[in-house]
Amino acid sequence: MTPEQIVEATLFASQTPLTPNEIARADGALDVVTVRDALQTLRTRYDDQSNAFQVYQLGDGYQILTRPEFAPYLERFDSVPRPPTLSRAALETLAIIAYRQPIGRIDIEEIRGVATASVLRTLSDWELIRVTGRGEGLGRPLLYGTTAEFLDHFGFQSLRELPEPEELPIALRNAIPGTGEEQLPLGAVAETGGEDEEARTPAESEGAVNAAPENRLAGEPESDGVGTGEEPSSNGTGNGTGPTNGTGPDGSVGPETDGSR
Repeated sequence: MTPEQIVEATLFASQTPLTPNEIARADGALDVVTVRDALQTLRTRYDDQSNAFQVYQLGDGYQILTRPEFAPYLERFDSVPRPPTLSRAALETLAIIAYRQPIGRIDIEEIRGVATASVLRTLSDWELIRVTGRGEGLGRPLLYGTTAEFLDHFGFQSLRELPEPEELPIALRNAIPGTGEEQLPLGAVAETGGEDEEARTPAESEGAVNAAPENRLAGEPESDGVGTGEEPSSNGTGNGTGPTNGTGPDGSVGPETDGSR
């Protein structure tokens, strides 16, 4: 077996991105350098052969996914897995956390102008955010930050690839420190009438098609919902976020993962 064959088989059978170190464990003859060379060889080969799939880098890992241009054909099938679609409230909350982490719930609500407990709970359940520590204020509030699943979901390799503030909606841009402008509550643009807009549940998002990664943080209007006002969960379990189960951050879909072609 060649290194390219071993790496290809490993990526083909995996439902989640794999780092070069993880791939190298597949065979004692492999090391990180050999794996990286094999990955580049595969990517060049897939491009030369105009294959419908490609090796994509997601965060620190790699995964075989179909190319974005094939999404319109694949979305017609219910059997094709899709990541959850986030509501506008969830996108706004997630963007605030991404740019100002670590940040507590009260600070997020001061920026948005509405309650965010239910949205935080949903984002935690989907493992897009996590508790990173506690603040020094009254009651030592929980502080939130983004996760590796957040990077995978939006197709970022690191937080340095986040859009610049001037590329974001005006209310969000003003909420980011260092822009030199007056801060405005994001709830003013959400037009939710002062109530929290819940992120969509996995059941509600079934069959929805993902937006391109570079457009997601800007946020598009979604259906309204009402927050519960409950305290957020700090140890929620994942529910199919990001490009897992063979689904890419831009709507691309990976091969079947039962180990057979």
